[in-house]
Amino acid sequence: MVEVSQRLPRTPRSATRARALLREQLTEWGIKGELMDTAELLLSELVANAVQHAPVPAGRDIGLRVGLRNGRVVRIEVSDAGDGRPVPRQAGPEDEQGRGLALVGALADRWGCSPRPYGIGKAVWVELELPGGGP
Repeated sequence: MVEVSQRLPRTPRSATRARALLREQLTEWGIKGELMDTAELLLSELVANAVQHAPVPAGRDIGLRVGLRNGRVVRIEVSDAGDGRPVPRQAGPEDEQGRGLALVGALADRWGCSPRPYGIGKAVWVELELPGGGP
């Protein structure tokens, strides 16, 4: 798997930087159009969750990894130092939050959560299969 990684501050503004990094990398791999748009939306949800829900001291970074496996599967991973695992919930019609993981489940081909390999916390990931087997 070819992958790139980046550490970002745990602030709401990091979603903008993460999307720019993702677009740059996907463009380099020749991935564009609807798949890029979907990847950006999914990344935004994962970063928003890491920023909002990770109960860690201020100043801790979040991690971003973007990978391309076998030229056919894009994997996006956001890690944080929080130990709570994401749980989809049923948002009511008046709720202003709570739809992010439902959106992730609907748009990603696969998604999940695993312990961070090096350190405390977790990594939440999504995978998108490229149409036609690759760029």
